[in-house]
Amino acid sequence: MTWLWIGLGVILGLAALIGTGLVLLYVYLRYKYVGHIVRVFEEKPFFIAPYGKPVSDAEEVRFRNADGLTLRGCYFRTPVPRQGVILFGVEFGSNCWSCLPYCESLRANGFDIFAFEPRSQGESEHQPGYETLQWVTDFEVKDFHAALAYLKGRGDADARGFGLFGISKGGSAGLLAAAQDLDIRCFVTDGIFATYSTMVPYMRKWIKIYSDRYLLQVLLPIWYYKLVGRAALRKISRRRGCRFPHLERAIARLSPRPLLMIHGGNDTYIKPEMAQALYERAGPPKEFWLVDGAKHNQALQVAGEEYHKRVLDFFLTNLASAPPQAKRSQLVPSPVG
Repeated sequence: MTWLWIGLGVILGLAALIGTGLVLLYVYLRYKYVGHIVRVFEEKPFFIAPYGKPVSDAEEVRFRNADGLTLRGCYFRTPVPRQGVILFGVEFGSNCWSCLPYCESLRANGFDIFAFEPRSQGESEHQPGYETLQWVTDFEVKDFHAALAYLKGRGDADARGFGLFGISKGGSAGLLAAAQDLDIRCFVTDGIFATYSTMVPYMRKWIKIYSDRYLLQVLLPIWYYKLVGRAALRKISRRRGCRFPHLERAIARLSPRPLLMIHGGNDTYIKPEMAQALYERAGPPKEFWLVDGAKHNQALQVAGEEYHKRVLDFFLTNLASAPPQAKRSQLVPSPVG
């Protein structure tokens, strides 16, 4: 019995020692690396976003968001009998007219298209003190809700609901809004990403730049990176007065509404394995199309005709018909966190 108590004491002592060491290591990492994480997180990637030109047969739109800012958009009516309405989420840095190359086939085959620019982007009103980054914040999600409210309030609103087609940041913000709005019936995304699950793999890569300690580079568990990453996000949120919602949680709440997720096989910003991990969090029905040879937001340029066909077939199947009421009744809106 004595040896039993001695053994138990040794085990408890080791556990306390290990626990204390882990806490001290976390404090050390948080103190030493959070500043680096914040700096890298706030750097904008070098890429040229598409910027389309206005066309004469589109309706230019102005509407207000919940914070009283005026947002700009453009509405394209189909020249044939309407099969549905699609809300288009533009990528970071682009304007509403950039939707045209993606949507010409959709419009020609019976779909109205509405694209808009979130606050502080394009010609939408800029929010004082808020500088947009490539990462989705609660501000962009609120602007998607404002765009949906605008669509629902139009005199020609489609009572059956809407489809979502979003590129990169626009697709990510759109899915976050869709998790709260059941009137978005189906989703096509291209190049989307979640803030947190994209940030952590890069943190593991960055630590090799800022530390030459082998144990930190190789043996540090993933949950340590997650803890430090959360601390960095909290700091950035306080500095910028916004939140960075978790698409990882929201994407699981989209089912049973259909999802087509497109991603570039040669994407060097959002690696295919990052996109695949996010896709696996979504429920059925869903489809993942990895476009070989395509870099970030370049799947359309690489796949061309097949890209248009897949997207059109998806919306003809999932949006042109009446919504399945039985499935819609299973959905329960919940807040995005």
